[in-house]
Amino acid sequence: MDSMPYQLHILFFPYMAHGHMIPTVDMARLFARRGVKATIVSTPLNAPLCSKTIERDRQLGLDISIHIIKFPSAEAGLPEGCENLSSIPSPDMLSNFLKAIGMLQQPLEQLLEECHPSCLVADMVFPWATEAANKLRIPRLFFSGTGFFPACVFDSLKRYEPHKGVDSDFEPFVVPGLPDQIKLTRLRLPAYIKERTENELTKLMDKISESMVRSYGVLTNSFLELEPAYSEHYRMEIKRKAWHIGPLSLCNRDMKDKAERGNVSSIDEHECMRWLAKKNPNSVLYICFGSFFNLSAAQLLEIAMALEASGQNFIWVVRERKQTKLAEKEEWLPEGFEKRMEGKGLIVSGWAPQVLILDHKAVGGFMTHCGWNSTLEGVTAGVPMVTWPLGAEQFCNEKLITDVLKIGIGVGAQEWSRYEKKIIVRKEDIEKAIIQLMVGEEAEEIRNRARVLKEMARRATEEGGSSYSDLTAFLEELRTLETSKQERAAH
Repeated sequence: MDSMPYQLHILFFPYMAHGHMIPTVDMARLFARRGVKATIVSTPLNAPLCSKTIERDRQLGLDISIHIIKFPSAEAGLPEGCENLSSIPSPDMLSNFLKAIGMLQQPLEQLLEECHPSCLVADMVFPWATEAANKLRIPRLFFSGTGFFPACVFDSLKRYEPHKGVDSDFEPFVVPGLPDQIKLTRLRLPAYIKERTENELTKLMDKISESMVRSYGVLTNSFLELEPAYSEHYRMEIKRKAWHIGPLSLCNRDMKDKAERGNVSSIDEHECMRWLAKKNPNSVLYICFGSFFNLSAAQLLEIAMALEASGQNFIWVVRERKQTKLAEKEEWLPEGFEKRMEGKGLIVSGWAPQVLILDHKAVGGFMTHCGWNSTLEGVTAGVPMVTWPLGAEQFCNEKLITDVLKIGIGVGAQEWSRYEKKIIVRKEDIEKAIIQLMVGEEAEEIRNRARVLKEMARRATEEGGSSYSDLTAFLEELRTLETSKQERAAH
């Protein structure tokens, strides 16, 4: 641990969604390992998702804890027990959820006044956190949960609006002002960028942009070697103060940490590892589309048919869809599929120990929605990807994977949508991408590039590495701020 005259205290405030909470908890643990007192602000039903891991860290002597604040479900018109984005019963309840999020400002301000931390690391979804921290002269660090590349692409889209110069949703256009030639279509853009109609979401995104400009700086779950040109572009062209401190998933070294990261697994990790141990190296495709997006029964059927036709071993995580009354398996699995795939495929319903699975030598490919966490987990495991973006910034991440890093092959997903898709990706396209990635002519070349990135990621987080050094620089800057604050108070 770093030797220091006094201890920094940092509050971490993650958005109540798995994809945001997981990296924030990893970040708090990483900071605690560097001698910081880390407090994670959570709600009664979200805290248990990380409490076991935090307790293990505390037993190792780390100064890390969880502070619970009430989540105003009833006050915002949400059903009781709805405290996480994944527990929203229907899409039209999103505005209620955002209303509940806004009501957390007052309890956060109260907490900041009580403990007056050295700084607040708050998720992008809390734009008012900048104002709350600034009132008390506490630096607010902005955490968006994505990398430099998607941030640069979105900045150029807002700045130059190239999507307005095309005649159709399908016509490709080049995103100007970037280090590489990146092509997108209107259909692959988020609604709040494409339409710019005044609604709750566009207002929120505008507030987020403003709060980022007014925040002290940005902490990014990335590493310099992954996207060097975009890290520079972000700092020099967009002119944001930023530190790359990732990949944050690498702070999970213990098997229990990897198995329980984010939620309790629906499958016993030992059973999963035993199944993988029987397979040849690089022979298994792991398929997972994150914790938020649901695919229709018709789309799941196309995936099942493609998997069978490809002849590859697979572990397929299918998200439980209680709130959308998921049709029975018969509707999305071909007749007799499970019997025919016995020993060849494993279907996991719910949550899987993703980091643990990707780290296994039997896994040779990852079919992913290109969420930033999953993208980085694939990179740190050295596993090439079959890319299938669905929403958020995922179509940008796909471009990084396939066009810049060249460690993935796309299925040809075309449509950005937060919910049900109108355009189905067909079995033939899915099968083609799987075979190309797993056993195609370029498979070994792609795999080698992925292995190189894995080593770079590991080195970045070790002492003297780029992310380790950036975190050191950030903590030193915070200590300088704290010292001058204390000196002013003494006078």
